[in-house]
Amino acid sequence: MKHGKKYRQAAGKVVDKEEYALADAIAFLKENAVAKFDESVEAHMKLSINAKKSDEAVRATVVLPSGTGRVKRVAVVTVDKAKEAQDAGAVLVGGEELVAQIKEGKVVPGSAFDLLLATPDMMPKLAQVAKILGPKGLMPSPKNETVTTKIAETVEMLSKGKKASFKNDDSGNVHQVIGKLSFSAEELAANFEAFRDAVQKAKPEALKGKFIRSITLCSTMGPGITVKLS
Repeated sequence: MKHGKKYRQAAGKVVDKEEYALADAIAFLKENAVAKFDESVEAHMKLSINAKKSDEAVRATVVLPSGTGRVKRVAVVTVDKAKEAQDAGAVLVGGEELVAQIKEGKVVPGSAFDLLLATPDMMPKLAQVAKILGPKGLMPSPKNETVTTKIAETVEMLSKGKKASFKNDDSGNVHQVIGKLSFSAEELAANFEAFRDAVQKAKPEALKGKFIRSITLCSTMGPGITVKLS
């Protein structure tokens, strides 16, 4: 497809019904970039789940070999691992005093930090701010591995965008940024494959048959490209 007005109007929409090999889909997006900024590359997967059934919910984490290209500000609620968190690059570190600051509105989740980690011993303290953190998707949880004793490793991976959590939306889809258009084709392919494998491993036990129904790749301003499932 050529650059120009028609291409820009196609942004966010599937180009056609043709399915592309992964390498060809990535090449298409890179060759047809139109934005003046470094666009993100996103993978969208339609799953054969019933999003209304709790036993078919999909929620997991993925480690992307080259990261997402997005820097994340990580805060940590801990006492014993405070120095470890600071040395790893956490933007905010504290125990009960940090919880109190969140409760009082002195530290605003989403503005002061993008992600929140906690050591297991601090989870009872965080219960009092669950109504603040929960709606913003920032409440630490063992399910997305944000409750952990491996603070240094987790802070480093999350702040560099190498570790990301995902879950299905109300339509049974999962979405994940897998890098930037400035990444090499090999880096984008490796990140895509890591995400696809993580989604496949998260298949609910209650679900039988085909799990991933379709996969689409797109860039921030580009059209959607259907990727062959094989």
